[in-house]
Amino acid sequence: MVALYVMIIVAGWLATDIWRWIGVVVAGRLREDSEILAWVKAVATALVAGVIARLILFPAGSLAEAPIWLRVVAAVAGFAVFLSTRQRLIFGILSAGAIPIGGWMVLEL
Repeated sequence: MVALYVMIIVAGWLATDIWRWIGVVVAGRLREDSEILAWVKAVATALVAGVIARLILFPAGSLAEAPIWLRVVAAVAGFAVFLSTRQRLIFGILSAGAIPIGGWMVLEL
């Protein structure tokens, strides 16, 4: 039984870690303004935008109980804080997370 768990861990590690190593090897040879890096950045940005849209429009768990207007306000405010703090991600994330919590507290009163 333990061997099965070890095999799952090793297989999971190899499946993900190999791509990190390939990235390290290949990244040193790519120019910062290359077409492939522009494509990778566009795909990564699209994936993040898709996840955020899914969280706002089709949330799961506790977030689904929050009204859509509160989720939209949290996303917009988090982005505004991100921009106003010279694009410091942590401040945008913390503010976007604090707004639904505060909204739930106000709505519960």
